[in-house]
Amino acid sequence: MPIQIIRNDITKLECDAVVNAANNTLLGGGGVDGAIHRAAGPKLLEECRKLGGCETGQAKITKGYAMPCKYIIHTVGPVWHGGNDGERELLESCYRESLKLALRHRCRSVAFPLISSGAYGYPKDQALKVAIDAVGDFLLQNEMLVYIVIYDRKSYDIGEKLFADIREYIDDRYVDAHPYIRNEISALYHHTREPYSDACYSASVPLSAAPSGMAKKPSLRDAVEQIDESFSEMLLRKIDEKRMTDAQCYKKANIDRKLFSKIRSNKHYKPSKQTAIAFAIALELPIEETKDMLMKAGYALSRSSKADIIVEYFITNGN
Repeated sequence: MPIQIIRNDITKLECDAVVNAANNTLLGGGGVDGAIHRAAGPKLLEECRKLGGCETGQAKITKGYAMPCKYIIHTVGPVWHGGNDGERELLESCYRESLKLALRHRCRSVAFPLISSGAYGYPKDQALKVAIDAVGDFLLQNEMLVYIVIYDRKSYDIGEKLFADIREYIDDRYVDAHPYIRNEISALYHHTREPYSDACYSASVPLSAAPSGMAKKPSLRDAVEQIDESFSEMLLRKIDEKRMTDAQCYKKANIDRKLFSKIRSNKHYKPSKQTAIAFAIALELPIEETKDMLMKAGYALSRSSKADIIVEYFITNGN
């Protein structure tokens, strides 16, 4: 199941377990920790007193009490000291240990706050990246619905710089490739449109001189016999090269197992463009190999599609 990033009050979510970003004492504090203790009521504090605290990067579990969840999983995130003091490893451990406890108690849904991103000072964009990586690794092997819950609007807008970068990337490619877009509205209003230049045609379809002599033209049979590797064949080859299992690949791509079986059993199967892109991203293919995989399925990343340019942006930047 996919990770869901939502803006909500974590104390009001109905799920099997809620994760508390606690301190080492487990006796309550500020931020999410204080809010959860207030929502759960005094019985939570009574149980936490018996747990003897918790080490950074570890997790312990209690009942949910007055909250609308069965369990509360308490984990202690690292304090940010600049990133060179093992903070990432400890933060990853918080997510792993919490998910292990949830699995052990047969939880089917878990809600996490953005651990350590408040008073502990972990940069929000890096904290979210760690959360998605750690939870994503867990979901490759386990079935569970995981929420990353962000409460305040400022935290929810942590991608503001990312979106600015994407806009710039689109401007550099989409608008330059299609200069008439800037005036598209006024052009349509006046029922006119700028013609494509000859340069566009010559750049996209170069012409070659006609061969001299009586060279034999290839037949249709010759062309068919030289058919390239199919999408299915390339996908299966790349899975082997990446040393992944089939299940790891289709789960990471968020593709249904039945659909993957169709692709595996029919080497001429033509997936949708979204499916082809999902597999390329799951395999972490570089941009040229992504374009090759798409071509084998009969598609291309188009400079006239903003969605395609955004996909290209993330792949090119290794994100």
